[in-house]
Amino acid sequence: MPDPQGFLRYGRRLPSRRPVPVRIQDWREVYPSAGDELIREQATRCMDCGIPFCHDGCPLGNRIPDWNDLVRTGGWASAIESLHATNNFPEFTGRLCPAPCEAACVLGIAGGEPVTIKQVEVEIINRAFEKGYVTPQAVPPPSGKRVAVVGSGPAGLAAAQQLARAGHQVTVYERDDAIGGLMRYGIPDFKLEKEHIDRRLAQMTAEGVLFRTSVNVGVDVTAASLRAEHDAMLLACGALAGRDTPETPGRQLRGVHLAMDHLVPANRFVAASAAAADDPAAGPVPPSPIDAKGKHVVIIGGGDTGADCLGVAHRQGAAGIVQLDLYPQPPDAREEARDPWPTWPWILRNYPAHEEGGDRVFAVAVQEFVDDGAGNVRAVRIAEVTVEKVDGRRMLTYVPGSEREIPADLVLLAIGFDGTEEQPLLDQLGVTRNARGAIDARPDWQTADADGIFVAGDMHRGASLIVWAIAEGRAAAAAIHSYLGGEGSLPAPVTPAAVPLSV
Repeated sequence: MPDPQGFLRYGRRLPSRRPVPVRIQDWREVYPSAGDELIREQATRCMDCGIPFCHDGCPLGNRIPDWNDLVRTGGWASAIESLHATNNFPEFTGRLCPAPCEAACVLGIAGGEPVTIKQVEVEIINRAFEKGYVTPQAVPPPSGKRVAVVGSGPAGLAAAQQLARAGHQVTVYERDDAIGGLMRYGIPDFKLEKEHIDRRLAQMTAEGVLFRTSVNVGVDVTAASLRAEHDAMLLACGALAGRDTPETPGRQLRGVHLAMDHLVPANRFVAASAAAADDPAAGPVPPSPIDAKGKHVVIIGGGDTGADCLGVAHRQGAAGIVQLDLYPQPPDAREEARDPWPTWPWILRNYPAHEEGGDRVFAVAVQEFVDDGAGNVRAVRIAEVTVEKVDGRRMLTYVPGSEREIPADLVLLAIGFDGTEEQPLLDQLGVTRNARGAIDARPDWQTADADGIFVAGDMHRGASLIVWAIAEGRAAAAAIHSYLGGEGSLPAPVTPAAVPLSV
């Protein structure tokens, strides 16, 4: 029985972030681990509602009231069991997910303060690792079936772990030199330190999952050979085709880059620096080829990727940063007429990187990247705009006389993704991308074009939240298990047609 007055006795509180002057000098995570008293207090605020809408906000179906009450009563070992029952990787979601579960919390009705679900989640898994509760699970006798998982992001890893625990031999193929997909080199360490990936991989390795890195399927090994060696294949290659703006005058100038072209080498530099620190014989690590040090940086795009670029640019020592957003500044609180509870609201989201510095400019569009006369960008010409949807299409109207220039030595395009990348693998399998650049799936998660080939995560859904990637990986694993004739059934939290809560 939960504390029926907990939400009346305690207000919403989060642990303090590391001080800005300290944290921008390194790449460690922004949030330190919270104390037991704070987390138990916040878990006590959960009312264990008769209808827990937080379950509907989370595609994983996390048993949020259950593990909140276990934390309240000090049952940390049982709390991680409850959490792991629906989520393979709470250390990832607890750090990277924007928490649609909190938007659906009953305490958030009418401007109230929802439970700090995400913080409680990450503290459960933090303590589980500290106390040794996370150990390899015993797997059943081998089924004799082999599965290839192409891509090692959260969808691929979730599917791999589920299938290995069902007795199948799973091999994960990753074209990069390390496992983790976008989490490894796309997400900065100040949001996710890579030790969290490595210790989960150690568990999966002990459970029998095989990992092969630096293997670009379709190039280094053909899709046909992979199909011949395995009984099923899961495509989980993500949605990494960065959206560009080639029609904008000056796009070809030096200093204008896609966001991931900045983030990936920056994260590789951090990883190499950490490795060099552990090796006395290692030489100096060369800086990232796209470095913001001493530069005036303009980031185009106001979402997660833009905020990641912002935090990286701060740590690289940018002289100044301006972040541009096409849309008007969102309200600070939910507008019920537009986004009624429990749907995901359009509100102003301030990431930790925003309190570290930089300016944000809303309702503007780039008209030109301005040449310095030598082929380098020197400024971005913008104009104020109004945005409206007409027949489902976005229409911009420029405000006359609002044009101005913003100095820029480095421009980063963080304007989204256009689905999964065109690659030889798809051609060899005969799998085609749809109009959104994603791969369609049948109700059983097999691709629309090829039998025995399954798809999950951002490759199927398009760029989305990490909870959806894990949910789709788990559901695809259940479908593959059934396809292979496995005994019993695995959890399948979503279908290929599932969508977030909406009006």
